[in-house]
Amino acid sequence: MNELMLLFGWAGIFAPMALGTVGSIIGCSTAGQAAIGAMLDVESGYGKYIGIAVLPSTQAIFGIVIMFTLKRTVTPDIAGGLFGIGLLTGIALMYSGIQQGICCASAINAAKSKPEIFGLSIAPAAIVEGFAVFIFVFALLLAGAL
Repeated sequence: MNELMLLFGWAGIFAPMALGTVGSIIGCSTAGQAAIGAMLDVESGYGKYIGIAVLPSTQAIFGIVIMFTLKRTVTPDIAGGLFGIGLLTGIALMYSGIQQGICCASAINAAKSKPEIFGLSIAPAAIVEGFAVFIFVFALLLAGAL
């Protein structure tokens, strides 16, 4: 039973990095595809589309930092905490990255047709990023309490 608890503890350590990175991959891919499509429709300003397409990459960075914060000797006493914090943080980061990619794709599609709304169109992606920051901060605080 202790070996299973230790396994869950280690899974919790690596979950934020793995799941956060999956969310970033999907989010950047979604936004990147929209950026490529926008480049076919406009004559210039390609850099801003690529810039928006990489916004979901921060979830991977958050996940890596949380993984290193959780990394410690796994004992049965803290294995459940590591698993809970790591898995739930990872799931939240993954979902955040995916949804931010969708927001970025929408911003790219809107801005290619109406360039004057470019700045305003990325506001939903920034709001999603704000929730990812909340997840990040709460995970760091909880990890410090283990």
